[in-house]
Amino acid sequence: MKKLDTRKLRAHKLSKTNKSLQMLTCYDYQTATLLNETELDLILVGDSLGNVVLGYETTVEVTLNDMITFAAAVKRGAPNKFIVADLPFGTYSTFEDGVKNGIELFQKTKAESLKLEGAEDYHLEIIRRLTQSGIPVMGHIGLTPQSVHELGGYYTHGKDESSRNRLINEAKRLEAAGAFAVVLECVKEEVATEITNLLNIPTIGIGAGPLTDGQVLVINDLLQMGANKPPKFCQPIANLFELKKALIEDYLSTNKEIHQQDGNSLHH
Repeated sequence: MKKLDTRKLRAHKLSKTNKSLQMLTCYDYQTATLLNETELDLILVGDSLGNVVLGYETTVEVTLNDMITFAAAVKRGAPNKFIVADLPFGTYSTFEDGVKNGIELFQKTKAESLKLEGAEDYHLEIIRRLTQSGIPVMGHIGLTPQSVHELGGYYTHGKDESSRNRLINEAKRLEAAGAFAVVLECVKEEVATEITNLLNIPTIGIGAGPLTDGQVLVINDLLQMGANKPPKFCQPIANLFELKKALIEDYLSTNKEIHQQDGNSLHH
């Protein structure tokens, strides 16, 4: 398939095609080379690597250097895919930092775009400046994991009228600021659908129902690569954790038997 760009992504939305955009996270070169050979539309190098790769409790500890290292590796492995790299916590807490760090992440990773969480005034100013500088930006509203402590935990957004109105307003503001797409995370399905119908840019849902323009999942959840159970909105298509464990245990058992047999033959 031909590599996507922001023009094609916007055209996809306006074409009203029934094909949903498919996006998965990726954090390493080998997985990226695999995804590069599939029909996957977009790859997100998410700061969720803090949880699934680095073992942090939240994404707050992920640094700009972490994101540069992992996103650059993914780009090397998947040169034919549209790569989105997360700006991590603390790197865009001010307008000046956001622009400076956004440019550095974009330059050093060679990703096609960046993603940042939130829709406050200064977020919008950062998005405007980065877009004007030639850096496409994907927005992210609803559950924003970098703000999990301030939000008070992980929960569905848009359940009451106030929350619904805020999300709709944020989505419109992100579009007006120049975002080429917006992630809706853990947003009530009806609200996510309403936002999708209102915007002229694609919406990418995660735990936001099936009627957004696209879906994104953490690949480690989709393949159940870890010991912990994935979020309830993700139905794993495999259990690679148990499969790999069984294969390694079988290898260790077989290897042990071979060495025991070799040892016994030496005594004879």
